[in-house]
Amino acid sequence: MARGPEPASLTRMMAPTSSAIAASSMNQNPMPNSSGPFARIKKAGLTYWADPHKEHPGEINRHWGGRGVYFQDPDGHLLEVITRPYGSESEL
Repeated sequence: MARGPEPASLTRMMAPTSSAIAASSMNQNPMPNSSGPFARIKKAGLTYWADPHKEHPGEINRHWGGRGVYFQDPDGHLLEVITRPYGSESEL
C-alpha cells in the first residue's frame, strides 16, 4: 500500500493554515480554491473521500450547505476538512 507524504511533508502542506484561516479561506470559495487545504490535498496527490467510510473516493460531500473531504495522514488516520460546522445554525 502506498503511503502518503512523510509527516514533515504533511505538516508543511497544512501548516500555513490554522483552523481559523482554513475555515475563512474555504468559506470564501470552498473546494475549488487554489491555495486552501483542498488544493494542498490535491497537489500532494493524496486520495480523498466524501465520507469517513471511504465509499466515495474523489468526491466532495455537501453536508449542511457546506463542502467537505476526508484524507489520510501518513499514519493512516482520517482527517476531515469542512467548510461549515455540522448541524443546523439554530444548534450552533
